[in-house]
Amino acid sequence: MAASSGGFATQLEFKLFTLHVYHGLAPSKRILCDRLTMLSRVSCCCSDSVVQIRRASGSGKSNEKTEDWRFDSKKSPHRVRVQASPAMPFTSAQSRFPSKQEKFYPRCTSRNSGPQPRDTPPKRDTGIANEKDWDISLLNENVNESGTNEDGSMWYRESGEDLGENGYRCRWTRMGGKSHDGSSEWKETWWEKSDWSGYKELGVEKSGRNAEGDSWWETWQEVLHQDEWSNLARIERSAQKQAKSGTENAGWYEKWWENYDAKGWTEKGAHKYGRLNEQSWWEKWGEHYDGGGSVLKWTDKWAETELGTKWGDKWEEKFFAGIGARQGETWHVSPSSERWSRTWGEEHFGNGKVHKYGKSTSGESWDIVVDEETYYEAEPHYGWADVVGDSSQLLTIQPRERPPGVCPNLDFGSSQRQDDDEPDVPPSSQ
Repeated sequence: MAASSGGFATQLEFKLFTLHVYHGLAPSKRILCDRLTMLSRVSCCCSDSVVQIRRASGSGKSNEKTEDWRFDSKKSPHRVRVQASPAMPFTSAQSRFPSKQEKFYPRCTSRNSGPQPRDTPPKRDTGIANEKDWDISLLNENVNESGTNEDGSMWYRESGEDLGENGYRCRWTRMGGKSHDGSSEWKETWWEKSDWSGYKELGVEKSGRNAEGDSWWETWQEVLHQDEWSNLARIERSAQKQAKSGTENAGWYEKWWENYDAKGWTEKGAHKYGRLNEQSWWEKWGEHYDGGGSVLKWTDKWAETELGTKWGDKWEEKFFAGIGARQGETWHVSPSSERWSRTWGEEHFGNGKVHKYGKSTSGESWDIVVDEETYYEAEPHYGWADVVGDSSQLLTIQPRERPPGVCPNLDFGSSQRQDDDEPDVPPSSQ
């Protein structure tokens, strides 16, 4: 998948999966494994009459739409109804900076011989793009040049090569520019790295800000190396993205990663955070395939407002050869600290029988066995063959020529593991 789920506040969204549960009955809808593309309807209990949360959804495309989440407890003392109202924008600043990309990211230089920003800033929920989408083109010679455009904006472009031990080589190109008064600027750095152990890396970092103080930053890289435990070839891809408003308390941060090896072992995940004035939300999800049919997937999402309303949803599933289990929880906390939750579970025995059970703090409960086909994905839809096919520029990186009789240092180092502790707020622009 270049992205497992698919520009600034126009895409602030909090996706959950759909769970239908009625008093005394088991969930009536099959819960699909790939819940990342499903929206949720959360039923929960709260004491406040109406808490309204608005969101915009979409993938940075022109057909953006918005939804209005209304938690209404007047209809039932134990349930909350979630309604979707189309064409409802964010109440704050949707018309100012988030909805107009050309204002958030103005071009800093006029069209002449100087370098131009060639891409748009990062968008939410775009995942890890393939290398061809980054259009990385390193200069073959050392360059150090700069200039001034007709409008007074300035630009620079430079490139070089760094050498180190064990055949290390890093070829890089940097470019950037700023407006005549320095109120807006942009930077880009591309690089490719290699050494005699077979390590290869391709990456890019981009950042910018405008006169209103809006800022953005993103970095992407893919790495080819030999796994220190299995000696298998391994490709790791990662991306970090963020954007912040300079005029209001709004911003988002995302961290994505994908790891693959030649035997089919695959690991994917993402950590996300966003805020729009009084509303904040978080999301974490992961997938792990061992290459032999065993799969683990999980998601944890939650949100809150400054009024004290909080809600969330999480689930996990483990399967192998048709046998496995799913479990999850949906919860809500009102401004008066009243908590409602519903927990559920499924045991799949591999013989067409499924044990479903669950309960809620409002008195619901069920415990039944039904005849139901078990559905899950034992293999990633984007795996080793796919990532190799999409990494041609990485694979063709040429290392330095090794002198005769010189052996490379085969200390590959520890494989990078993603840190579960993410910042509570988007990091400052770099």
